[in-house]
Amino acid sequence: MRPIRETSQAQANLTMRFLRALFNFAAGQYEDSKGQTLIPDNPVKRLSQTRAWYRVERRQTVIKPHELEPWFQAIMNLKNDAISQNRETIRDYLLLVLFTGLRREEAASMTWDNVDLQAKTLKVTDTKNHLDHTLPLSNFLYDLLEQRKANAVNDYVFQRSDGQGHITEQRKQMAKVIKESGVTFTIHDLRRTFMTIAESLDISAYAVKRLVNHKMNNDITAGYIIADVERLRVPMQKITDYILKCAGVKPSIKAIKLPKRSAIK
Repeated sequence: MRPIRETSQAQANLTMRFLRALFNFAAGQYEDSKGQTLIPDNPVKRLSQTRAWYRVERRQTVIKPHELEPWFQAIMNLKNDAISQNRETIRDYLLLVLFTGLRREEAASMTWDNVDLQAKTLKVTDTKNHLDHTLPLSNFLYDLLEQRKANAVNDYVFQRSDGQGHITEQRKQMAKVIKESGVTFTIHDLRRTFMTIAESLDISAYAVKRLVNHKMNNDITAGYIIADVERLRVPMQKITDYILKCAGVKPSIKAIKLPKRSAIK
């Protein structure tokens, strides 16, 4: 654990948690002729007993409002070329994470079966808290997914350029965005940015938690609230509009025919 700590204390903790899970799995899987486990004790427990886990502060980084414009411009500059056919897919993936607050793998592994363009919703089924998560699509997200659907080559929304599976590596294109925009970020920073913006717009705590699929087990009141996806459509659009405003993107204005007024007599 110590050699790993020299690179990252958080990675050291993660490595030990993985090892602990392996021992727990093996203890339940392998038995002797008498039905007794071959691994009676998990040695990683020693870290808890001696309080040897590293204390790692949770990251609080977000993309600040004044950083959204250069970040957005750099993102939109990701275009496919002869060398990389994944650029536009990764661009759309990063945009979707920012505009929905989805977790990294939830967004990357999304399939078209769970996108309903007619109802303007998307659903995530394999979530961290094991609860299906349905979100309304803002106008921006609807347009993004509609364009992707027109060019879909397999079941995944964010497919690999070779048509096999979904994207798994975004670091190279993220590095381009960071270099061009001067805004350092991680994929989880995009989720934190979404939540931070939602809270800053005075969207109710229940709506924010519902938007990011956080459990509300300890909130008695929340147990009586039925969260209908349509009730999230207005706050979702509100968050989108704020992001686009900060990014310097003006919403398209469609001509609206007003009814003729009757002459005043």
